[in-house]
Amino acid sequence: MTLTFLGTGTSVGIPMIGCDCATCTSTDPRDQRLRSSVYLSTPEASWVVDTGPDFRMQCLRERIRRVDAALYTHPHMDHVTGFDDLRRFCIEEDAFLPIHAAPSCLAALQRMYEHAFNGQNRYRGYLKPQPMPIDGPFNIGDTHVTPLPVKHGKVETFGYLFTRHGRKLCAYLSDMKEPLPGTLELMEGVDTLIIDALRNTPHPTHMNFPEALAFREAVKPRITWFTHLQCEILHARAEALLPHDVRIAYDGLKLAWPSP
Repeated sequence: MTLTFLGTGTSVGIPMIGCDCATCTSTDPRDQRLRSSVYLSTPEASWVVDTGPDFRMQCLRERIRRVDAALYTHPHMDHVTGFDDLRRFCIEEDAFLPIHAAPSCLAALQRMYEHAFNGQNRYRGYLKPQPMPIDGPFNIGDTHVTPLPVKHGKVETFGYLFTRHGRKLCAYLSDMKEPLPGTLELMEGVDTLIIDALRNTPHPTHMNFPEALAFREAVKPRITWFTHLQCEILHARAEALLPHDVRIAYDGLKLAWPSP
């Protein structure tokens, strides 16, 4: 399985409009962050987690030609407003696209994109979503997907655990303040943790660096990647201060787990 970071930024992206800080004016490409999203691929299937407003450009940059399903963490604008760009993956196959999300998130998508969910309009150019309300674990090809309930403000939010052939390869938690009861236990033995780490200072709905580091100590993964980063975080400077097994993700970074 491979995972590509399509974006690693917070809701406004980096550089941020009107900001002249060291990160927003940095020439290091790792400091240029589109809205957070990941693309996963296996020999039998490929899928995306979240489609923010940068989704089209992210697909072009990574030359993505196949999406067999879309998963959503929650319905905040920086995670769903690229939804309609999924239409290209329906046009190519002329097929319905499974959309895995919490029922509340699916309801929000249906309100925002009524034309796509209108079963009477089957114009070939439209997105044809197949709603898949999440009520427990599910499979995409040979990958077992476990939803991870977390607290992120007042909106129902999931992270996702991806398991193949009995190996817990990766937990993706892009937006969270804290796990809900039972979530930590589901991640026991995971190889790679990708975790929300917005900034150094506290935030009411996101983990900061100290909180993310404490969460990593509880999970005990082999390696941890921080994502959903604000412009307070200058990549090279921040990563130099982290433990050797904690890294800062950046747009375009690819992770891979070989088959057993």
